[in-house]
Amino acid sequence: MKKSLNLLCVAFLSLFVLGSLSAGGKAESASGPRKILSAHTQSYVPYGYIDENGRSEGFEIAVLRAVDELLEEYEFEFAGTSDEDLLIGIESGRYSMGTKGAWVTEERKKKFLFPENPIAASIIGITFRKADEGKIRDLRSFAEYSGKLVPISPQSAQFAVVGAYNAANPDAPIKLVPSDVFIINDAYLWVLEGRYDAFFDIKLSYQKSVVSETGAFHSLADRLSYVPYKGIPTWPLFNRNETELAAAYDRAIAVLRERGTLEELSVRYFGEDVFQYVNQ
Repeated sequence: MKKSLNLLCVAFLSLFVLGSLSAGGKAESASGPRKILSAHTQSYVPYGYIDENGRSEGFEIAVLRAVDELLEEYEFEFAGTSDEDLLIGIESGRYSMGTKGAWVTEERKKKFLFPENPIAASIIGITFRKADEGKIRDLRSFAEYSGKLVPISPQSAQFAVVGAYNAANPDAPIKLVPSDVFIINDAYLWVLEGRYDAFFDIKLSYQKSVVSETGAFHSLADRLSYVPYKGIPTWPLFNRNETELAAAYDRAIAVLRERGTLEELSVRYFGEDVFQYVNQ
């Protein structure tokens, strides 16, 4: 009888340990919150970066800190790293999650767990010649004007966005030409030369490259113009085993949205509410 009881105790102990491991080490939650290591980019201002004091900063970091305050069961820690290490680290489980201003793609959905709610948004639109401001006011007027767009890499999310626009506007399509180069450094010059009439551009890139006095193409600022099209949601990426963490994140984001915290942080870091463009 005593031997049978000992065997039962060993069996229950083994089940407890296996259960704890499958829950991602949650056995330690009895003595305190579970520490979550979240990776982020080191220089993607204002989404995520390392400031002059060596501290993790940026909009996505600020949102996750607000999420952390609402989740007593977790304690977030942040690690700035390269894009490659961030993606490999999340997939392998070295990081529980990460942020990099990431758009959702079919390839990423195979490797990472996406929550139900995005964390930010990236505003996209078109850069064109300032002389055409009266003729080009939005994407449709550009399509009707000429639709001659600088070629886009088929692997990019921008290619899919323009494709979706064309599907919704068959009477005013944009000339979507695939490029074998992911980043075209001469796009602004090609527009000014008249080779193409617009460049499908991320607003943040236009502001940094053209509007900013330190931008590489600031000398062209008085000859270029920009109009936004829509906001593309950006997402935190979770390790595929972090289902409970992703669900907790979603609950917290809902509270932050209701409180107006997301809008407040967006205005602080971007100078405007980027979420207003998402459903356009």
